[in-house]
Amino acid sequence: MEIRILEYFVEAAREKNISRAAEKLHVSQPAISKQLKMLEDELGTKLFRRSIYQIELTTEGQIFKRRAEDILEMVHKTKMEFETLKNEIAGDIRIGCAESDSIKYLARAIKNICANYPNINCHIYSGNGEDLYYRLETGLLDFSVTVQNVDVAKYDFIKLPSPDIWGVIMLKDSPLAQKEKITVEDLRDLPLILSREAMNGEYLQWFGKELEKLNVPVTYNLLYNAAVMVAEGLGYAISFDKLANTDASSKICFRPLYPELKSELSFIWRKSQKFTPAAELLLNEMKKLYSSS
Repeated sequence: MEIRILEYFVEAAREKNISRAAEKLHVSQPAISKQLKMLEDELGTKLFRRSIYQIELTTEGQIFKRRAEDILEMVHKTKMEFETLKNEIAGDIRIGCAESDSIKYLARAIKNICANYPNINCHIYSGNGEDLYYRLETGLLDFSVTVQNVDVAKYDFIKLPSPDIWGVIMLKDSPLAQKEKITVEDLRDLPLILSREAMNGEYLQWFGKELEKLNVPVTYNLLYNAAVMVAEGLGYAISFDKLANTDASSKICFRPLYPELKSELSFIWRKSQKFTPAAELLLNEMKKLYSSS
């Protein structure tokens, strides 16, 4: 299975049309059609459903597209890494980030190295823990900032200075908005919008047995859409502070939980990781700024 064939497949899947894919890749349409048929034969499954006007991915094709995109990204990353070894310190650093105000600490380190090395480019991938760990494990990320507990057998890490505070995001005209802090009793029977990632962690820690009894019409993995739903009166979202816009112009506000619930964030990397000079610079800057925190 050649890289060139994966490029043909991914472009055809994106365009949903082999002729358009051929034009973009500057290859003949019969050549791509032949290679895609050979790819299906090699895998022993149909990757596309074909019609007169377009092609659509099968379920197997959707799975293979994600794998193909990961492989192509890894190939690009590897080429760029070797290019940077030939030249001055430059190149790409890929960092996964959980949603958190503590990303400001990472931003400060990036700002410092980019001021001295303008040919370094940092690429931020926002996502939940499962997705970021997958990308870190497969080498698609150099580092990740995570809320989850760190497996110290597999990862080295730096704790970021200040933890995130959990609380409830609600409409400003909600009766709960009159309270300074929110308890478990306050949330009974209310429609809650909860993070799927926190179900077996922070929520279980704070709610205890009450977690199974909650009214949860909606769950989320990233907060932006959940905050929009709160603003539309769908329910009450439980999340970190400082992620949603709760200023004077907003319809929503934030109130902390009581007893207080905090989550620490960690900047992590694989123990076996071999870094490019650019990534090594960022790691050293993070250690300089925060290792003693």
